Amino acid sequence: MRLTEFHELVREEFGQMRGDALLVDHVLLSLGGKTAAEAIEDGREPREVWRELCAEFDVPPQRR
Repeated sequence: MRLTEFHELVREEFGQMRGDALLVDHVLLSLGGKTAAEAIEDGREPREVWRELCAEFDVPPQRR
């Protein structure tokens, strides 16, 4: 998954403002206590980060 696709999925699922805020404010313990933005910056694959966001926020499987 490309980073641009990741950002599109986040905004489609959570909305522009909430999605942008989640990326920098919400800490994901499953990613070592980092935000999504920090995890990607540290080299995590966007697909992995997307999966963890979906799990954390109970996104239905058909939208993952």
